Amino acid sequence: MMKATGHSLFTSLTPIHRTILTDHGKFSSKLMYRNFTKSGKPYNYHRKCACHTGSTTVATRYPPPWFSVAPMMEYTDNHFRTLARIISKHAWLYTEMIAAETIVHQTGNLDRFLEFGQEQHPIVLQIGGSNLEKLAKATQLANSYGYDEINLNCGCPSPKVAGKGCFGVRLMLDPKFVANAMCVISSNTNVPVTVKCRIGVDDRDSYNELCDFIYNVSSKSPTKHFIIHSRKALLNGISAKENRTIPPLKYEYYYALVRDFPELQFTINGGINTIDEVNAARTEGAYGVMVGRAACNNPWNLLGHVDSAVYGASPSRQTRREVLEKYQIYGDSVLGLYGPKPNVREVIKPLLGFFHSEPGNGLWKRKADAAFAHCTTIKSFFEETLVAIPDSVLDSPISEAPVCFPEAFAKSKNLLPPPYIVREEELLLCA
Repeated sequence: MMKATGHSLFTSLTPIHRTILTDHGKFSSKLMYRNFTKSGKPYNYHRKCACHTGSTTVATRYPPPWFSVAPMMEYTDNHFRTLARIISKHAWLYTEMIAAETIVHQTGNLDRFLEFGQEQHPIVLQIGGSNLEKLAKATQLANSYGYDEINLNCGCPSPKVAGKGCFGVRLMLDPKFVANAMCVISSNTNVPVTVKCRIGVDDRDSYNELCDFIYNVSSKSPTKHFIIHSRKALLNGISAKENRTIPPLKYEYYYALVRDFPELQFTINGGINTIDEVNAARTEGAYGVMVGRAACNNPWNLLGHVDSAVYGASPSRQTRREVLEKYQIYGDSVLGLYGPKPNVREVIKPLLGFFHSEPGNGLWKRKADAAFAHCTTIKSFFEETLVAIPDSVLDSPISEAPVCFPEAFAKSKNLLPPPYIVREEELLLCA
């Protein structure tokens, strides 16, 4: 199995993900933010989707998904994704999970849930649900927005989702349904489909049970890429936040999947917070790495290194001030787009970690709290609050990423479970 390092991985990519890494377009500061999908200029990575138009599909030239930002409820909305794309040209971005039922029942208000700026490509729509008919309809409705992939959530442990909603991580207990769901989603779109899951649920947490899930879904549907959160989920009443910390990480399960399913692609997720950890995971053979809240808590220092440290692009000379100038154009264009929403507080939320650990950060946040009460534009908000941040912070390009050599991934490869052998009952199930 070829390790996911350097240019050796490039030759192993599927045609959908293959790209010429030396031919990246520059981020345009002349962005169109209103009615993006229908009238905005396409960004360099934009796929002209032919799903339901009868036109000829244009070959996509995306960076491969070596680095992606995890779908996170109340975090990875349009505002955050716009900021993320200003900082990084090449990171793959995911929407928040959107329930298929929501899409189906909001046909008169779909832009609010599905529209995005064309600069956000490559972007993945994550949907959730347990009704095949609604999953099919939601996929059809999403097609005109031009997402680059569609991902099914099989990993959310929230009581509202996995409990009352009977989807999210609970779907891992029914791999046959997941396979059917992926077939339904795939048959209603022409973009790749993927699954994001955990390594197990409650006492259904053995490596063989995880493999049974992967085997059934991949052999009975077009799904060939899985994003693996390397923790199991506990559905015994603990919160979604506790499910991100209490179950132990088992990276060895992830690397065993890489070993046992060489024909599939796996992205590793869970507990990864720095660029060094991203590259360490890839050095040990991870195809892709997905980072969650670290990208929201410290977007400048994490996303600012993705293009150079992960994708080999020239180091960015962009400054925080330049990022904020671009974000201000976006922010002021979307305020009140849907009546009273979004407001200044909602648009500014992705910036709350922008000055992480920098001089003036605490004072800036206090000024921000006061400014939310009366500022009506992003421009006025910045004029009132950015005086707290020294010019040296605003006008310096990102510094070099600190170098260290995380050992967690290398050590996990010494703990690999025995190779998976397909059981006779699994063969019968997939016959």
